[in-house]
Amino acid sequence: MTAALAASWSITLRYVRAAADDFWCAVEERCPGRLPEREAAVFLAALGRLATGGDDPAGRAALLAVLGHAYRRYRLLSHQHAVEAALAATVARHTPGTPELAAAWAVAARRASAAVTPAVARAGGGPAWWPAEVIDHDRPADGVAILTVRPWRRLPFRPGRAVPVCTGRWPGRWRWYSPANAPRPDGTVELHVRAVAAVSRALVHAVRPGDPLWLGPPHDVGLSLDPASRADLLLVAGGTGLAPLRALVEQVAAAPAGRRVTLVVGARTFADLYDSISLDKLQCAHDWLTLVPAFSHDPFADVGERGDALTVALDHHRPGQEVYLCGPPPMLAGSRLRLLAAGVPAERIHLPTEHVA
Repeated sequence: MTAALAASWSITLRYVRAAADDFWCAVEERCPGRLPEREAAVFLAALGRLATGGDDPAGRAALLAVLGHAYRRYRLLSHQHAVEAALAATVARHTPGTPELAAAWAVAARRASAAVTPAVARAGGGPAWWPAEVIDHDRPADGVAILTVRPWRRLPFRPGRAVPVCTGRWPGRWRWYSPANAPRPDGTVELHVRAVAAVSRALVHAVRPGDPLWLGPPHDVGLSLDPASRADLLLVAGGTGLAPLRALVEQVAAAPAGRRVTLVVGARTFADLYDSISLDKLQCAHDWLTLVPAFSHDPFADVGERGDALTVALDHHRPGQEVYLCGPPPMLAGSRLRLLAAGVPAERIHLPTEHVA
């Protein structure tokens, strides 16, 4: 029945605007004044995606973060049965089905409500999502894109945090990305994306300037700077894991406190070092910043730059540094043990939480 749920949901999404209107009317009839009509399409897509399942743990965590804020903001927790009924009725209206499929949707809607309940308890205040527009889309390397997006209202994030992101090309699918910048006066947010799965491939290959995106509530994922600390930093990046660590460099630049920062950027070859221009500008502007490339598969690299990012970084470790790592799962696997074995105290090791990594 899981396949039937997914198939019927896919059909419903073909008529997403009409389905959103039907869903909003059904919610409004049962609990008036709760869900704004303009938010119905994003809400419906997320709820339907959660009900049908199929997401990996990170995608499910992003979905729950967004829906938890939405239920809290629109005071829907006490109206869960009404929302469940509206979802099932909307799918039934747009998808030819059987009594068995209708019963399966009723069960799926209840299951989604049960999953959202603890997420509401964890959610803070503020919007559930920020509509945004892509204003620049650059392809600096094969399979990698740098997107600059402008939210319609300022996104209150701190460097090192992660943000759920959704594109209209895949309604209801939310994925975590960390802004690559500290907050800017113009409110723009820079996202670094490698094409891996459906959403990231769309963001790299299909999205263009002018396209809409939605940004969810920022979440702490273990990479934020301690505001009370003035310790030097050793930042170790692999691939697009550079994004949150570059944001930390910009944070330090905005409020210099005498700390020195070493940023080790790992890539396979020099051609894969996709953000070199921005990094060079940062290094030229700040004498407290040392930029060290690490090339795992480049025979022409200097001796001190050969190897994986963490191996090169350990050559630059000094006592007292706070160490931050971000990169693909193979890079992070075992990294804590390697750092501990190198003498880095556990309390000075900062890795992204599992569901974001």
